[in-house]
Amino acid sequence: MKPFYLANYLALSLLLASLSSQALEYRGLLAEQSTLSFTYRQMGVPMKGDFSRFTAQIAYDPAQPTTASARFEVDLKSIDVGYSDGNDEILKADWLDTSKYPTAHFISKEITPLDNNTLAIKGELNIKGKTLAVTAPLTITKKGNTQIFSGSLPINRLNFAIGEGLWSDLNVVANEITIHFHLVTANEY
Repeated sequence: MKPFYLANYLALSLLLASLSSQALEYRGLLAEQSTLSFTYRQMGVPMKGDFSRFTAQIAYDPAQPTTASARFEVDLKSIDVGYSDGNDEILKADWLDTSKYPTAHFISKEITPLDNNTLAIKGELNIKGKTLAVTAPLTITKKGNTQIFSGSLPINRLNFAIGEGLWSDLNVVANEITIHFHLVTANEY
């Protein structure tokens, strides 16, 4: 290689190395800006609820999306189904059984880019002692110094033993529950 080309090659290599080392990584969950909610049908009527306490550890480098990882823990006692009697009932053994299972967990296992702003996140969801493999599309939006991860995950409640006994009647509460997440993270250099 001629000295001129070698010098250009070294300069380009150093430039690329410095750019990749400066990639932003998003980790810190901004809880006050993030939401975790769900929708379901009760006697055919659309209903909405949410969780007020949850934590998330997200590692995401836009330059290397397949190396991303996520862990979530939800305090199930922080559930609000929209009315006080329902909030009392949902904590009982037939539903979430929060005396035995106070938290739900999600751990990512694989991240696959779908397009410029969407990833498929595969992982394990544990609710009420039952762990199932799930996949959810995740939309990513950059806003200032934050990255917003949003999406939804439909689950069948009976697969997690949510609503047992008399409550397993799907005419009262539908089987499908859709979990909606809007997670805002700050960047780290």
